[in-house]
Amino acid sequence: MSRIRHAARQNKTMLMKTGSYYLIHICVAALVAYAVTGNLWASLTLSLLEPTVQAVAFFFHEKAWDRAARRKAIDATTAQASSPLLQAV
Repeated sequence: MSRIRHAARQNKTMLMKTGSYYLIHICVAALVAYAVTGNLWASLTLSLLEPTVQAVAFFFHEKAWDRAARRKAIDATTAQASSPLLQAV
């Protein structure tokens, strides 16, 4: 359980962003499903599955982009440190 708490603290902003995205997505999906079906219960049921999967995918999508940005920053720092022009000075 402590690993989950640590991960939640470490990713608090991203989890909050994911949660707000999830709520907006459910509302939009419910409205679209209601417009198509005309049935409130069917629209609520349909609107829960897809946004739930999307929210999980969004979290990992954000993690991948964050990791790529950190990797790019590390590569840029390494490239500067190993530059022949800097070593000659």
